[in-house]
Amino acid sequence: MMLQQIIERLYEIPAENIDRDDALDAVRQLKDLLNTGEIRAAECMGGVWHVHTWVKKGILLAFRVGRLTEMPGAGPFGFFDKDTMAVKKFSVDDHVRIVAGGSAVRDGSYVADGVIMMPPSYVNIGAYVDQQTMIDSHALVGSCAQVGKRVHISAAAQIGGVLEPVGSMPVIIEDDVMIGGNCGVYEGTIVRRRAVLGAGVILTGSTPVYDVVQSTILRKSHDQPLTIPEGAVIVPGNRHISQPFAHEHKLSISAPVIVKYRDDKTDAVTALEESLR
Repeated sequence: MMLQQIIERLYEIPAENIDRDDALDAVRQLKDLLNTGEIRAAECMGGVWHVHTWVKKGILLAFRVGRLTEMPGAGPFGFFDKDTMAVKKFSVDDHVRIVAGGSAVRDGSYVADGVIMMPPSYVNIGAYVDQQTMIDSHALVGSCAQVGKRVHISAAAQIGGVLEPVGSMPVIIEDDVMIGGNCGVYEGTIVRRRAVLGAGVILTGSTPVYDVVQSTILRKSHDQPLTIPEGAVIVPGNRHISQPFAHEHKLSISAPVIVKYRDDKTDAVTALEESLR
């Protein structure tokens, strides 16, 4: 039986009735394939992103059958997690640069050669981080998030994960995207290639994005996630609230604004620091 079929079957069984040995074997196989990038929680096919729900079900199965334990190799600080949620082990042959200082990658995630992780940063299970991406200090790549090549995730940026519902799109960051400091990308938002998020931009499923170049408002629909166009340059803005009380007190709420589309000047400003590699 194929691994997908095994996981689909086990996922439907109540936790108290699962054969734990069968489940642990399926979880092990799943994490091995996630670690090598042979399978992914979401994949782009023909320019359209598709969710592999069975992969997310397998990750949830790992949580369900895991038992709390003291994890090895924690040094003087110790930590405790499900025994199905170990820290991923690297060797110098992986060509991943993890700078000392408290970073961690969960087993069952793909981190490609040339990736740099500055301390402290974290990559969660099911995530996919492609070649030459920089994950800066205090940055998070959440469960099942998909991050492309040559992405810069600046300090304190949060790339949210979407593990449940299993059919929901995880956060997608395509190739050559620049994520500024203190940004947050959540709830299955797709950021297309070469986009730039200025420091402090927050994108969620309910966030309208105002494109002053195209004179349009980008929103999530019932069947499509919020999608940031290729090459868009977004900065934090605000919009006034017309409700009488808000008007009286001159209140406004945050609103991401596309102020331009990427050009040569933007490329120069966002160039990766090759000298630091």
